[in-house]
Amino acid sequence: QEFEQSRIIKFTPPDACRLELMRFRTHYNEQDLPFTLKAAVVVQGAYIELQAFINMSSTAQILTRVPSVKYCENVMIRFPVPTQWIKAFWTMNLQRQKSLKAKMNRRACLGALHEVESDPIIQVSVGTAKYESAYRAVVWKIDRLPDKNSSLDHPHSLSYKLELGSDQEIPSDWYPFATVQFVVHDTCASGTEVKSLGIESDLQPQKHVVQKAFYNCQVEIEKKWIRLDGEDPDKAGNCLMQ
Repeated sequence: QEFEQSRIIKFTPPDACRLELMRFRTHYNEQDLPFTLKAAVVVQGAYIELQAFINMSSTAQILTRVPSVKYCENVMIRFPVPTQWIKAFWTMNLQRQKSLKAKMNRRACLGALHEVESDPIIQVSVGTAKYESAYRAVVWKIDRLPDKNSSLDHPHSLSYKLELGSDQEIPSDWYPFATVQFVVHDTCASGTEVKSLGIESDLQPQKHVVQKAFYNCQVEIEKKWIRLDGEDPDKAGNCLMQ
């Protein structure tokens, strides 16, 4: 009733807590995103290879209040891993079991000719990547895009290769999507922003206002199945373990 009369939203936030006051739907203005992601997984017999690359968009128009600030932070991309493959992403040592982490390789590029290796390998050209059981996915984390140490139009890539064991099937109904999350500061993606803020105990509340947009989208991962002689993936589920 108070909002209907005064058009003012009043609330009392809990102490030392992060809180979401309002969420609403908004139409996307059909502008390009700051960067594009393309990913493909190739299945050839017992070998699995995923390749993904990021390209910064030269036509992206980010609605920033400060024109010089046009970069993404806290970029996190998750590539889902079927339950049957999880064992391949763990390595054993004398102390404990640990998750396979990325091997940093800034010269990694898509389409490079290489031989399939028996050991699983994750390579990234920027950031870090590892399998995280909380998401059941290979998580690629990048602090900032564009990267400080590379040019604006330089593509970045991730790749991993697996050799599945006899007890690790490839789900025939697996249609994976990569989840992309990132933050852009001084941005108003929805077109709605706070015009004024009042706090009873603070004479200058505006200094506490931080404008940033959280992006969350999904990208389909192209699935390619290279059939070997005599292989029928539709009948793979009929095999029994002995």
